[in-house]
Amino acid sequence: MSNSQPVIAAISTPLAPAGLGVIRLSGEGAVELAERVFRPASKTRRLSGLPGYTALYGTVHDREGDIDECVALVFRAPHSYTGEEVVELSCHGGLYLLQRTLRAVLDAGARPAGAGEFTRRAFLNGKLDFTRAEAVMDLIAANGKLAAKAALAAREGAVYRRLEEVKGILLGAAANLSAYVDYPDDDIPELSPEALGAQLSQARDRMRGLLDTYDAGRVLREGVDTVIVGSPNVGKSTLMNRLAGCERSIVTPLAGTTRDVVEETVRLGDVLLRLADTAGLRATEDEVESIGVRRAQSRMETAALLLVVFDGSRPLTEDDRRMAESASRQNAVAVINKADLGLDVNEEYIRSIFQRVVVVSARDGEGIPVLEQAVREAVGLAGIDGTQPLLANERQRRCAAACLDCLEEALAALAAGMTLDAVGVDIDGAVSALLELTGERATEAVVDEVFARFCVGK
Repeated sequence: MSNSQPVIAAISTPLAPAGLGVIRLSGEGAVELAERVFRPASKTRRLSGLPGYTALYGTVHDREGDIDECVALVFRAPHSYTGEEVVELSCHGGLYLLQRTLRAVLDAGARPAGAGEFTRRAFLNGKLDFTRAEAVMDLIAANGKLAAKAALAAREGAVYRRLEEVKGILLGAAANLSAYVDYPDDDIPELSPEALGAQLSQARDRMRGLLDTYDAGRVLREGVDTVIVGSPNVGKSTLMNRLAGCERSIVTPLAGTTRDVVEETVRLGDVLLRLADTAGLRATEDEVESIGVRRAQSRMETAALLLVVFDGSRPLTEDDRRMAESASRQNAVAVINKADLGLDVNEEYIRSIFQRVVVVSARDGEGIPVLEQAVREAVGLAGIDGTQPLLANERQRRCAAACLDCLEEALAALAAGMTLDAVGVDIDGAVSALLELTGERATEAVVDEVFARFCVGK
């Protein structure tokens, strides 16, 4: 990218009253432009004379006069976030002050930054690849410790390094194929079917392992649609309230209290659950309750995770058994509740049809840590510590899948005894998919797609 890009500016902190707010400028001449609106408190120093990573205290002003106290921080190219000259003006975080300061900067010659334009420039200037750029927004949007850790690992290059490993293997194979085309009479040991197959298998296994992380990464970013189901009065609403940390559902000794779906987003350890408490599943002649039962059954069919609750203090009913048989065909954790009242339920039967069974007292909180671990296992987060490379979005998954498909086709062509030229076409396809994933070979439309979801100011 040329260093002649115009200076862009935007408010880079949330548009809400706060102690501090930041207006960011980036582009050739950013320091000179900032000097038009910033007056240092020291009459012997100027922004243009500062080295990078240096700040001055002073005042920002416009044509009408002083606006606010300000600290101006200078970053010199290429040692900045965007790789360009950058100035950050830190003022008090009042909306009027920030917007007036931004207007002064724009009047001085800057252009309003578009969504994600600072990070886009960082990408175009070679400071970030696509995977690290996309991790920036995942880091901002992280809703928990593990999600933040995974996003930070991606921002620091965990995914990119894995892709570089695979690309290195494939480029080595492609170079050997090119040498074979140029010098067909030479013996190239790396092009024996065994050696080439071993290289391609290594690359395929690494891509397959990366693709296997997609569901876990999606759970960390988006959470899990989870439905609490069970017969009436087994403690579903009490469990909902326990997980939500508040009285979200009405709890009474009367069966059928919950008539509609009650929803809440809750955090269970590192897992975000988009939780729905439903009406008790039973045959009923009550018209209103029957509507709730039908809604519960509908939500149950589409849920990514079921928490199937049983009253551990009494024997199973026919409604319990029918519900258990239906729920066991989905991704589910069986929750034997009311452990504080003693267990009289057929626990052996429940364990025979559910892979994951926990015993809890929703009223007292007993067993909730065990439930947390069972949920982690059910949603594929067991063993995930956030440092692994995790695919972040559907675009990355699509490119990785295309690379894997090409590698499978290359191995199939090699096994079928096809010419090395045919194998080489598939290797080239796999490399192209990797280059699209990292952004080393991307159309303007793909670049637009990646940065479209970014906020202005980042």
